[in-house]
Amino acid sequence: MTDIMEPRDYGEFGAFDYVIVGGGTAGCVLANRLSADPEVSVLLLEAGGKDDWIWIHSPIGYLYCIGNPRTDWCYETEAEPGLNGRSIMYARGKVLGGSSSINAMLYLRGQARDYAEWAEITGDSRWNWDSVLPVFKSSEDYWGGADAMHGDKGEWRVEKQRLHWDILDRYVEAAKQAGIPFSGDYNRGDNFGIGHFEVNQKKGVRWNTSKAFLRPAQQRPNLKVVTGALIDKLVLENKEARGVEFRLGGVAYRVGARIETLLTAGAIGSPTILQRSGIGPGALLQQHGVPQVHELAGVGANLQDHLQLRMIFKVHGITTLNQRANSLWGKAMMGLEYALFRSGPLAMAPSQLGGFFRSSPEVATPDLEFHVQPLSLDKFGDPLHSFPAFTVSVCNLRPSSRGIVHIRDRDPETHPVIAPNYLSTESDRRVAVRALRMTRQVLSQPALAPYRPDEFLPGAGIQGDEELAKAAGDIGTTIFHPTCTCAMGRDGDPQAVTDSELRVRGIARLRVIDASVMPTITSGNTNSPTLMIAERGAQLVRAARKSR
Repeated sequence: MTDIMEPRDYGEFGAFDYVIVGGGTAGCVLANRLSADPEVSVLLLEAGGKDDWIWIHSPIGYLYCIGNPRTDWCYETEAEPGLNGRSIMYARGKVLGGSSSINAMLYLRGQARDYAEWAEITGDSRWNWDSVLPVFKSSEDYWGGADAMHGDKGEWRVEKQRLHWDILDRYVEAAKQAGIPFSGDYNRGDNFGIGHFEVNQKKGVRWNTSKAFLRPAQQRPNLKVVTGALIDKLVLENKEARGVEFRLGGVAYRVGARIETLLTAGAIGSPTILQRSGIGPGALLQQHGVPQVHELAGVGANLQDHLQLRMIFKVHGITTLNQRANSLWGKAMMGLEYALFRSGPLAMAPSQLGGFFRSSPEVATPDLEFHVQPLSLDKFGDPLHSFPAFTVSVCNLRPSSRGIVHIRDRDPETHPVIAPNYLSTESDRRVAVRALRMTRQVLSQPALAPYRPDEFLPGAGIQGDEELAKAAGDIGTTIFHPTCTCAMGRDGDPQAVTDSELRVRGIARLRVIDASVMPTITSGNTNSPTLMIAERGAQLVRAARKSR
């Protein structure tokens, strides 16, 4: 732990109308929307650097960005009992654009039932599907043009992927034979089916929120962006947020916020900043010598994430990326294809084909998501296998397990305790077993029979429910969707950190606007729902200013 530095006064930073804490997905959107009003001043603080590295923009570059301290916080979980004692990497973007600069680029909104649940939990109908759909559409620049479900005038580009794999086509046919219909669009409220993921790319290049929202706004004189700014804590006076203290180049600074301070540091960063500021569970604050300003038991609680179970199948007589990537000629051709056409394997997202299924007939809407990849490897960062194979990752979209994010001490440079508590409930273990069995059911269909799929992981010999539940712990890993650690809720809910307008309960002039405010995790990838939350948050902030 480093020495606690006494912050300088406002100095060169002075005060701004709005201080945005975190330049990730939500922060970039807010910086754009709020600075569009020339009458207000906006400061955006980001702990990471600029998104000016080539591997951020090349779709395959996630292989070099995740686990790299240049672009990733490089967090790790605690040893997880549900993962049979394993600790796993927990990537979060540490760069302008945040996790939209290093993620899978998949454009998914979730299901209409997710937002019906949000509206019920918060008591606010503005969070139901019919209310959030126009917000999604307002941001969207959809490849197919505008219709009742899509928009084409926004900044958030959505395109088809620019590649093709025969093995994925065969998997589609196998899924259809198993009773899963083809879906051409996962973003219409009910995502049941098998189909190809659409991605946030522009002509084969990653389209992150920094490019989409921040760069067009940076020419405005009322917006200042500071990178390399490590947030220490909030400046609080009489239970009002007055700004933040941060470190820049080894020097501590304080900056003021005249109207509001907006936390957009994500499901890991936002709760830990609150905790270091004296807002959170009293026992935790006392343990680390943080003077308590306001008791909020839910800060850092309620962590929800999607655990993916990675099944690998060897195949015969059909090409996968394993063969191409392990051949000098194959690598050369892939590089040439991308250089000339911005297409092929170097343009692909980590997952190309997806599916949304029900784990049992009793489930009303799909609770399983499949990611199918024409490649295999032991774990992220390892080389591809030498044999032809593909991977089917399946995750429980609505886990009942709940985890925590807690500070270890008062130092912002110390990584927090992250304990997702995967597979800690009987229902999650039961769904995991069903997911593995359903994957095998698809693999047994005639469409894949000519390629003789052979289960390499976890292994066809694992059959009993108890064996499969243990295997889920062996092969499970995060799909990088942490949410809900500053969850919205109704008055009287002891776990609610924010209200339905994203205001921190008990602290004036402070909001959290990022994935941490989700009351429950969405049924799919979480980046674009976070962007929607930021759009709605910007509307709420602007409306509050007008009402004053």
